[in-house]
Order: sequence, then structure tokens, then C-alpha cells
Amino acid sequence: GEVSQILKALAHPQRLLIMGHLLQGPKTVSDLVEACSASQSQISHFLMRMKLEGLVKAERDGRFVNYSVADKRLVRLMLIIQNEYCS
Repeated sequence: GEVSQILKALAHPQRLLIMGHLLQGPKTVSDLVEACSASQSQISHFLMRMKLEGLVKAERDGRFVNYSVADKRLVRLMLIIQNEYCS
């Protein structure tokens, strides 16, 4: 059940792109807006949902919120996906 929920949560191109950028380290919404070429509202919406689904975690740093991958197993899964499908 847990694996199918994770795969379902990742089953959107923008979410996969966000996760790929988060593999490089914590990012703010502004960082992800620039990296993903999406609007601030879109990125915020995806991050909010991804946080609820346990894919990302948020940590406040002053007036900024840094998002990162919530579980090391997700990092390994994303690295495998990148290695196999992203050349």
C-alpha cells in the first residue's frame, strides 16, 4: 500500500521535476519557480500537496521556507528513476 501511494503521488510530470531538483538539496519556492519554469502558485500548490502526501518536508529559515525530500528512500528511488529515464 505504501509503495503504490508514493508512486501515485509522484505520477505527475511537474512533481517528478520538483523532486528531481530537490535531490540537489533544499530549495525555496522561488528556487523551484525558476528551475521548473512554472508559476509561484503552481509550485506552491504542488509543494503543499506533496507535503501532505509525505514526499517533502518544509523547514523555516527566517522568512524563507526550504523544502527537501522527506525520506531517504525517496532519494534512492528518484536517483534510480533519473539514471534509467533521464539521459
